[in-house]
Amino acid sequence: MSTEAADSKNLSEKKDFLVRSSSLKDVRSFSREVFEKFKINEDLREELVLAIAEAAQNIVKHAYKDYPDTQDRMAVRISCTDKELEISFFDKGKPVEKSKVKHRPIDDVKPGGLGTFFIQEIMDSIKFKEGDKPWINNLVLTKKL
Repeated sequence: MSTEAADSKNLSEKKDFLVRSSSLKDVRSFSREVFEKFKINEDLREELVLAIAEAAQNIVKHAYKDYPDTQDRMAVRISCTDKELEISFFDKGKPVEKSKVKHRPIDDVKPGGLGTFFIQEIMDSIKFKEGDKPWINNLVLTKKL
């Protein structure tokens, strides 16, 4: 885990994880540690951890659907200024087809398929960007503090 801090109001931490469902526990732990260090409100902290876990799961499930045994890693960077939190995900999986990113209908009661809905409800903005080399995908989630 690397920490980059320009000053006390501009913090950034980044860590990479194997692209596997088994890594999600580590992604959640990393996120909680960072939010605690950044002194993010505890109620908001758990919502943010949920959004991060859902986004990471979507990378595993969709970007690497055809490569379950990959040794690729995804990077998660959490940055905080005094007014905004930015969470960036970087991966080398299948490029995101933005038009296909949507949650299933809310009234369709069954497990799964609502990760995108939760992310949209928790975060203020969701952007898909092309990743700078060597990354292919860069998902950026932001939340005003």
